[in-house]
Amino acid sequence: MPTVEHIERHFTGSELIRDIVIGMSDGLTVPFALAAGLSGAVNNSRIIVVAGLAEIAAGSIAMGLGGYLAAKSDSEHYEHELAREWHEIREIPEAEADEVSQVLESYGLTQQEAAPVVTALRERPKDWVDFMMRFELGLQKPEPSRARNSALTIALAYIAGGIIPLSPYMISGRPHLGFLISVVVTLIALGIFGFIKGRFTGTRAGRGAIQTMIIGGLAAGAAYLLARAIS
Repeated sequence: MPTVEHIERHFTGSELIRDIVIGMSDGLTVPFALAAGLSGAVNNSRIIVVAGLAEIAAGSIAMGLGGYLAAKSDSEHYEHELAREWHEIREIPEAEADEVSQVLESYGLTQQEAAPVVTALRERPKDWVDFMMRFELGLQKPEPSRARNSALTIALAYIAGGIIPLSPYMISGRPHLGFLISVVVTLIALGIFGFIKGRFTGTRAGRGAIQTMIIGGLAAGAAYLLARAIS
C-alpha cells in the first residue's frame, strides 16, 4: 500500500520575528499618532517632520534598550537557575531524582517506566541538568548574542515603521495633504503588517490586519482630535 508522507507545519515563533513585530508595531503606531496630533495643532510640515524624526530617534533607542535589557535579564536568569540545578544534583541528588520521576509521571509514565530514565540521567550529569532546565523550569539556553541582536532588530524595525507615516510630510511639504496621504499610506502599511503577522503567528491573517488598522487609526484619530480641540 502506498504511503503518504506526513508533513507537519508548525510556527516556530522565532525570536527574530517577535522582535520585528515589537519594533514595527510601535514604530508604525506612535509616530503616526504624533504626526496626526501635530497636524491638528500646527500648519507646518517642517515642525511635524522634525518632531517625528526626534520621536523615532528617541523611541528606537528606548525600545532597543528595552529589548536588550529584557534579553539580558533572561540570560542572567537562565545562568542563575543553571548554577542552582548543578548545585542540587551534586548536593541533593535523591531529591532531584524524585523530581525527574515526577516530571516524567506528569507526562503519563508510571513510576516503573520512569525509573530507567532516572537511572540513565543520573549517570549523565550534563544531560540531567539540561533535562531539569527544560522540563522542570521550562528554560532554554539563550543565544550569546541574543541581547545585542534583539536591541538592533527592535530599533531598526521601529525606525522602518516610523518613517512610513512621516514620509508623506517630507515629500509633499504641505501639512494637510501630507496628513491625508499619511493616513492612507499608514493604514495600508498597518493592514499589511497585521496580515503578515497573522500568517506568521498562525492566527487569522485578515482579522489581524483589521485589528492592527483599527488600533493605529484610533490612536492617530484620538491624537488629532485632541490637538484640534486644544489648539
